[in-house]
Amino acid sequence: DPRRYFLDWLEKDGHPFWPFWQNIRGWWDIRDLPNVRMLHFSALKEDMAGEIRGIAEFLDIAVAPEHWDRIIEHCTFDYMKKNAARSAPAGGALWDGGAETFINKGTNGRWRDQLTAEDIQRYEQLALAELGEECAAWLTTGKAIA
Repeated sequence: DPRRYFLDWLEKDGHPFWPFWQNIRGWWDIRDLPNVRMLHFSALKEDMAGEIRGIAEFLDIAVAPEHWDRIIEHCTFDYMKKNAARSAPAGGALWDGGAETFINKGTNGRWRDQLTAEDIQRYEQLALAELGEECAAWLTTGKAIA
């Protein structure tokens, strides 16, 4: 049950993986260091090519123009799904169903059909309390507060 899993995860602060709020705060606290680039999934969905070019620039990697199309293709969901065993951590061995389970649908916001308004409100309250307004807003949208 995805909802039950989420509520357990929320109540236990990211268990069974790692402390979620601490992890986010840790990255947020160092986001302005010259060797850190914060990247949000929604930004990749909105402009994958632009974001990948930004990453290459950030890393000071010169990419020959003739390689861009292939780089972008290899970063698409369809390519990763087709090559799931090569794209998923540990080849997907950690997930029931393997790599194809890890590389699932490539969409954002599917939780909206799983969670109640109260569940979402609880998450938003915790995010605000744990992260502060600016970080919580970035985590939700990938954008700075206007």
